[in-house]
Amino acid sequence: MSGPVYEDVIMAGFGGQGLMFIGRLLAYSAMMEGRHVTWIPSYGPEMRGGTANCTVVVSSDPIGSPVIAHPRSAIVMNQPSYDTFEPRVSSGGILLMNSSLIKPGERRGDIAVVEVPANEVAAELGNDRVANMVMLGAYLAARRLVSDESIFEGLRYVLGEGRQQIFEVDVKAFERGKGYGPTPKSR
Repeated sequence: MSGPVYEDVIMAGFGGQGLMFIGRLLAYSAMMEGRHVTWIPSYGPEMRGGTANCTVVVSSDPIGSPVIAHPRSAIVMNQPSYDTFEPRVSSGGILLMNSSLIKPGERRGDIAVVEVPANEVAAELGNDRVANMVMLGAYLAARRLVSDESIFEGLRYVLGEGRQQIFEVDVKAFERGKGYGPTPKSR
């Protein structure tokens, strides 16, 4: 990707849905491409099944503040996250929602909403835990923030040694997710 880059995204859902994993993966992959990044996790008080979200900022320039009030993008995996973050997406932004678990109400006309049946796709791949990678694929199809090669290299790093079987299903989920992403808008 050439020219100045700035993107901020909130990834939100229940704990255990893998949002922290894909946030770290995106941040690491962008860092490998020489970008400035921040990744800030936020957890609810519950150990598992509670709320969890993270913010990722990727920029070609130093990042002034990692705090995001109105993100350009949001990836939401469950209804409470949709209800919380849909109003916060900036006008002209994009909201990617896991349509397996979210039933949206009235929609805003000033943002793009992409419905991704992430849980169904993950089930078809035989591993319910890869719904997060389906969503990441759809997001990167829309934003083209980092290359697929950087994602795959980052995935190897984040997963660690001896996890080839998981790597392969994560790649399949990512590729399937890319089919749900909208065409990127020129910025």
